[in-house]
Parts: sequence; structure tokens; C-alpha cells
Amino acid sequence: MKLVEPPLRSTAAFSLIFIGRNQRGDWVAQEQNGRYGGLFVNRAQAIKYALAENGHRRETIVELSRKFELDMGAHSPSTIPARRLA
Repeated sequence: MKLVEPPLRSTAAFSLIFIGRNQRGDWVAQEQNGRYGGLFVNRAQAIKYALAENGHRRETIVELSRKFELDMGAHSPSTIPARRLA
């Protein structure tokens, strides 16, 4: 019996996760459509959460340089200015 690896999913199959700081200085991680997210005490924990939620794909994480608040109402934050972590 030959074992076959499953095909890798393309990046397009994954949602972007935005990370950044809110007005109080807390770190925020939020999926682009507001389906999931959270508040974190530091950047490392926000990135760890984002990676765990999105298949460990660094290229799907976008760090925002502007402040943004956790909003689970399915509103996508503007990605300008932003930088991808990959």
C-alpha cells in the first residue's frame, strides 16, 4: 500500500487574520470577516492564536500599523497601512 500525502490547500482557501493594537494597547487578532478573534496581552500570543486558527500559515496574517478594535460584527478592517508577516 502506497501512502499519498493529501494536496496542500492554496492560500486562497484561508482567510486573512489581522493583528494589531487597540486604543488601550491590547493586542487584537481578528479574522477578516469577524468570524473569530480575541484580545491578547502581547504580540506573540496574538500571532500564536492566529497561526493556530488558520492552519499555521504565516502568509495569511496581516499586521496593522494603525489602531483597531475587536469587532465581531463581520466588518473587515482596512489593511492600509499593513504588512504581511510572511
